[in-house]
Amino acid sequence: MEEFHKVRRLPPYVFEQVNRLKASARAGGADIIDLGMGNPDLPTPKAIVDKLCEVVQDPRTHRYSSSKGIPGLRRAQAAYYARRFGVKLNPETQVVATLGSKEGFANMAQAITAPGDVILCPNPTYPIHAFGFLMAGGVIRSLPVEPDDSFFAPLERAVKHSIPKPLALIINYPSNPTAYVATLDFYKDVIAFAKKHDLIVLSDLAYSEIYFDEKNPPPSVLEVPGAMDVTVEFTSMSKTFSMPGWRMGFAVGNERLIAALTRVKSYLDYGAFTPIQVAATHALNGDGSDIAEVRNVYRRRRDVLVETFGKAGFDVPPPAATMFAWAKIPEKFRHLGSLEFSKLLVEKADIAVAPGIGFGEQGDDYVRIALVENEHRIRQAARNLKRFLSAADDTMHNVISLNAHR
Repeated sequence: MEEFHKVRRLPPYVFEQVNRLKASARAGGADIIDLGMGNPDLPTPKAIVDKLCEVVQDPRTHRYSSSKGIPGLRRAQAAYYARRFGVKLNPETQVVATLGSKEGFANMAQAITAPGDVILCPNPTYPIHAFGFLMAGGVIRSLPVEPDDSFFAPLERAVKHSIPKPLALIINYPSNPTAYVATLDFYKDVIAFAKKHDLIVLSDLAYSEIYFDEKNPPPSVLEVPGAMDVTVEFTSMSKTFSMPGWRMGFAVGNERLIAALTRVKSYLDYGAFTPIQVAATHALNGDGSDIAEVRNVYRRRRDVLVETFGKAGFDVPPPAATMFAWAKIPEKFRHLGSLEFSKLLVEKADIAVAPGIGFGEQGDDYVRIALVENEHRIRQAARNLKRFLSAADDTMHNVISLNAHR
């Protein structure tokens, strides 16, 4: 039978191929060190869990909740933005709680996109940035991801040569998967460009608190004067507070855009379970010590990864932020492409990583390595990698890319 229209618009989910191979290897007894999916292994802080357990005992909290988020949660998010970025938000009109930033992006796409609307999107990028708009009937025009002067010439060309004129520009810093971090000066230029060309700016700031330069924490684009006129920004508690399964995030910014998202959500969900929202409020109102500890854990893992993988023969540039490293495939394997190389690592080194092609065609020379195993396991992965790379000249001479037959 023919695929449904929206399903046809989605490319194959390349990560699933690595996941199947990983599951098969584990079923055969292999000890796979999983550095692929960005699924935090750190436990949610005890104080947050305790608050959930306390509130869930009240049967009044078992009823339907509020789709846009309970008032206390929205006030807590507004207070966080004031403390962290110096940005003032009206919790009634400029903040909406989402079921993670991924759901927020997807529903924003549903709210603002007409069939054929052009969306300017970085490549490589987190898949929902593009696929949320593809499912909504939009058209994606790719841009480079580096947040520097090289970003703007392609941006100018994209606006000039797109018909119809682009609707929105997506930015994501600190970036998943590349870990690039933007400066406030870069954001000022983005907002100036967006206002000149009447573009909506959608900013994914999910990794705002996972950074390693204590003197220069990543800024919010909403710090730019006038950014609120055209911008919505998405954040998540998944990584910041090690709460991935809790599904709690936010969209904040322009009132008209927030109202559109809120209206769409009101037809689709009743919001997160109320005890989760209360526990999230407790987390946001905390002293920040939990966030600092999470950051320190990822910093130590990053340093071990960069050192040990480098000694094993796989150069990994140290990321300035996020819980990921974005590493170019070693030269002798680059012709295979990222998917085949990722499969090789599972089969020959018992290591799972995310193939760069899953984040866009511009990522095919790279793999994303997630810092979701402890330091001991990362060192073990490096030993496995070293054995594989040292024997590759003797054992891999007959391996060719599947693309060579096409």
